[in-house]
Amino acid sequence: MIAKDNLIAASMRKLVDMALPMPLISRFCRILVTWKCMSHLGACSVFYFDLLEEKYKRMSNSGHSEQLRLGFLAAVEVEGRGYVGGLLVTNQNGRPLEFQCTTPVKPDRTQEILYGKMLRPWLLGELIGQTLLQRVSIKPDMILTSDPDILELRNHIDTPVACTLDGKNSRGQQLEIEATAQMGGRKLRFHSTHQDDSKFVSKQSHLLPSQADLEEPLERVQEALNETIRTVMAR
Repeated sequence: MIAKDNLIAASMRKLVDMALPMPLISRFCRILVTWKCMSHLGACSVFYFDLLEEKYKRMSNSGHSEQLRLGFLAAVEVEGRGYVGGLLVTNQNGRPLEFQCTTPVKPDRTQEILYGKMLRPWLLGELIGQTLLQRVSIKPDMILTSDPDILELRNHIDTPVACTLDGKNSRGQQLEIEATAQMGGRKLRFHSTHQDDSKFVSKQSHLLPSQADLEEPLERVQEALNETIRTVMAR
């Protein structure tokens, strides 16, 4: 009996030291709970059982707390009708959680004159971006876009906003973007007045695979918007 207990204890000690995936640790814990209840474990095995159970609880709690919801925001221009915006919220694995889109938004001539070169940032960031963020019931922890003009949204919300492209806007003009942070396979850029957003991204970057493609969900949003536009135009 002592030899058997030593063998079980040695096995469990290895499990405690190994970096096993959560489902496997969970399965071992269920088996060991049955053994413990049936008094098949000696004092040494019980000691390592308790360590393994504690490890499982820590990993379980950690798994629940380290969730990252990403918002992918894009806009498509509809000829003669303005812009249609879409916001896709996913988990850190890219699985869709919620999607919202707007109807076409077109500025009038007065707005074009008054906003001047700030027309597009106002339209895409402040107007369309804010509307979509208010609509979604699942709020993202951060927002990603491939359009630097949408970075204007950050001036009106508390959520970090990052751009996946270089620091030029749709007109090819250089923007005041300084701070960068690596997330997945992309170097992200931030609004010049919200450089601290890079620190948040750096702290959360471990939740995504190092080669995660952050452009792909944005392409999904654009495809969904184009499909919506085609459906509406066909009516």
